[in-house]
Amino acid sequence: MKNVLFALVISLATVSCTPIFDGNYNQSNPEYCDCSNGSSNSNTWQPGSSKPSTSKPTQTVEEQLANLANQVHNKWGDKEFLEAGKHRYVKYLDGYRTRAHIDFDKGKIYISTISQYQPKETLKKAIIGTVLMPADPSHVDLFSDKSIPLRGRPFLLGQIKDQENKDIEWPWRAGRYADYLIENKLQSKTIKNGKAYYVEISMVDDHLEQREFQYADLIKKASKEYDISIDLIYAIIQTESSFNPYAVSHAGAYGLMQVIPKTAGADVFKLVKNKSGIPTKEYLFNPANNIDTGTAYFYILKNRYLRDITHTTNKHYSMISAYNGGSGGVFSTFNPSKTKAISEINSLKPDQLYWALTNKHPKAEARRYLEKVLKFQKEFNEKV
Repeated sequence: MKNVLFALVISLATVSCTPIFDGNYNQSNPEYCDCSNGSSNSNTWQPGSSKPSTSKPTQTVEEQLANLANQVHNKWGDKEFLEAGKHRYVKYLDGYRTRAHIDFDKGKIYISTISQYQPKETLKKAIIGTVLMPADPSHVDLFSDKSIPLRGRPFLLGQIKDQENKDIEWPWRAGRYADYLIENKLQSKTIKNGKAYYVEISMVDDHLEQREFQYADLIKKASKEYDISIDLIYAIIQTESSFNPYAVSHAGAYGLMQVIPKTAGADVFKLVKNKSGIPTKEYLFNPANNIDTGTAYFYILKNRYLRDITHTTNKHYSMISAYNGGSGGVFSTFNPSKTKAISEINSLKPDQLYWALTNKHPKAEARRYLEKVLKFQKEFNEKV
């Protein structure tokens, strides 16, 4: 893994170490909405040849999660309710009576059922579907109880091992592993609406690096395409999703880089791809599209919204902060006027700007965000 990452960094040694994605910039305040100010090369530049879908999603993430919650609460009860998140995969099956839950931060997988009819057979199907789940989340409906289609390379390949310490790539091996788990690791507990049966699977120690490896080529491609550094893309993905391509949030974001369709997605379509509309959830759940879109937004931030910040490190810090709290949040840390805020930012040394953004930013989450991303950037560079 380290050799692969090292090769990527060396091959792109001339890529500039510059910034980020603003999923929450203020569109309602013209002082902070750089979209309407003058012209930019971003309006006509069209890197790449991808052709994203322009159809509009029928429901927001919030609406889909709310609909799912109504179904799940009735079956599992309030205490056992779980939903998908940025660092957590949750998929319901079998009339919402069966659940697969992956905690990417803890490296644990839990597969449970409250079905009282043939619970072992139900669990076996769920285990097989989970360990062989596809690497492309656009094929899986997280917001319903539809079955998981088994196609292509399994997403969890290399991240878990069976009872013989072997990778699980084929249905026969997945089925045999499921039989082993049910025979030797089956547990049960009483919940409000009956009894739940479940198994727990520990992921391998380097499961995060295994996921990183899956996206190394896509990160390299996006880095070269948009002149954004590899270590920054890596750090954003680790912060946003722990390399969970199924990540969703109540803020309306999808995928590895947690792109929001109506803000960052719309900007990339309009300013970089020269497309109308906004990307669909299926488009953004595709890892290649997600990394391309998130990195293209880095380009927009660098060359449009925060272009007047002159010091390279100050721009870097500002864009990391803007990725989470919007460029308006960066400016408002210093002055209600964008022009005066930029002037003040340009007068500061990098350590002074860092202190301000991590102590005075109006959003607590954004204050912590800058610290996290810089920490992961440092760790990435120490690996290589």
